[in-house]
Amino acid sequence: MGVTLEVCVDTAEGLAQAVAGGADRIELCAALAVGGLTPSAGLMALAAGCGVPVAAMIRPRAGDFVWSEVEVAMMEAEIAAVRAAGLAGVVLGASLPDGRLDVPVLRQLAAAAHGMELVLHRCIDLTPDMSEALEEAVRLGFQRILTSGGETTAEAGAARIAALVAQAAGRITVMPGSGVGPKNAAMLKGLGITEIHASCSAATPLGGRVVEMGFAPQVMRQTDADAVRALRRALE
Repeated sequence: MGVTLEVCVDTAEGLAQAVAGGADRIELCAALAVGGLTPSAGLMALAAGCGVPVAAMIRPRAGDFVWSEVEVAMMEAEIAAVRAAGLAGVVLGASLPDGRLDVPVLRQLAAAAHGMELVLHRCIDLTPDMSEALEEAVRLGFQRILTSGGETTAEAGAARIAALVAQAAGRITVMPGSGVGPKNAAMLKGLGITEIHASCSAATPLGGRVVEMGFAPQVMRQTDADAVRALRRALE
């Protein structure tokens, strides 16, 4: 059985490149440069017809994952928009100020997403006890956890990821992400994973008035079909 390849994208072109390169599933976002925010309604509508399952990020702002009541209400509305677009699932998380999972908020958001695929994002990497957080995710009904093993990259967190896979014992999918590419794919596959997450992106330098006026950064990253294919080959 092969490893499912999920590719995160934040533009229409990135979506097209990911599908062309052979992604099995899409994580749909805006603003991947800050870890991903909720995508626009237009991008959701486009992704609904892309031919592979799509899970949309639910994150109303950059920064931490400690949400106010107003932000939780925003997230519920965003989940409703994902449902209306016909996408497969949502990717979300919520933290307490000390880094532990905010179980009451997650329960509320999970209820809003009832019947859809539910993915816990890398807020789990901020938790003081990832083993406890995994058990909470199972109880809350999450199907997948995206994690770098508590480190800045999945390669650095490989030992923790392996321990989480063993602890999960098939009850929930542990999906490595962050810094994933062809060079470390085989090593990560050896941890016993069944799914993997990557951006498969290439950097494009920008210049001119759009940068001068503050409309774009000097370098943008975009998912590249050849990079998706290279990762796919490395996983085989």
